[in-house]
Amino acid sequence: MAKNTHTQPWNTTDIPDQTGRTAVVTGANSGLGLATATALAAAGAHVVLAVRDTKRGEAAAQAVNGSVEVRRLDLADLASVRDFAAGWHSDLDLLINNAGVMNVPEGRTKDGFETQFGTNYLGHFALTNLLLPHITDRVVSLSSTAHKAPGSPRIHFDNLDLTGEYDPMTAYSQSKLAMLLFTLELQRRLAAASSPVRALAAHPGWAATNLQGNDASTLRRLLFRLGNKFIAQDGQAGALNSLYAAVQDLPGGSFVGPDGMFEMRGNPALAGRSAAASDPATARRLWTVSEELTGVTFPEPTTAVQS
Repeated sequence: MAKNTHTQPWNTTDIPDQTGRTAVVTGANSGLGLATATALAAAGAHVVLAVRDTKRGEAAAQAVNGSVEVRRLDLADLASVRDFAAGWHSDLDLLINNAGVMNVPEGRTKDGFETQFGTNYLGHFALTNLLLPHITDRVVSLSSTAHKAPGSPRIHFDNLDLTGEYDPMTAYSQSKLAMLLFTLELQRRLAAASSPVRALAAHPGWAATNLQGNDASTLRRLLFRLGNKFIAQDGQAGALNSLYAAVQDLPGGSFVGPDGMFEMRGNPALAGRSAAASDPATARRLWTVSEELTGVTFPEPTTAVQS
């Protein structure tokens, strides 16, 4: 269970003034991403909704009060990721790697990666490193309690695409474990480069969004619907964990999640992670493999943002 560090519930009214700051939120046209973007815009930030479907993004932006814009980003297509990053020419205070898919049927991204590993992790790996020379404050990456689900999730280095042994939940857990290992190694590299930028991670607990609606299993979709109705917190409450990681003065490498039972719901607080998610050697190995797969590397210290 997460450790509660607050005596009063933390909510969007506790977000400091974000006037003059710019944030990118991936997957911001619905669910947690839209709730996160809405809260940051309400606090004064200029928020870029980075979405695959710009029509849906524009429709979502109409409901957001504040300064927002929509830009196309398909995390399942590294060419799209490169185009998005190439079009960025100013400072970026905050990058929230929120977008993702969950427990989907076996498939491949445009670049041939397993869908969940490629979209949830590799797309964000490439995006973060390409944008890093512009980032001035922090990177928040979304993980999940699935990173420590039964069965001891691990990175399948010998078969990252799970070819011949694909299981939707195994693939999802691997992608979310990868996000935590990415945060661990990114923070190490930022500190070694004397960068002021911090890398943090968050998970929403069980939040009722449309994420569960694409599950490969009909039975799980039914169970998720019931859970969404009777157990889950809403998307706004789930997004508080990303927002807390984005605006609170936390150490680099921190992991935020709900403080309630089994970290399913509750007040944002520092959360626990599995031993597999805390292994620096695995994190470094994953980083090396990710550079090879994406062709994207960590910026040299001379080009990273300096204090």
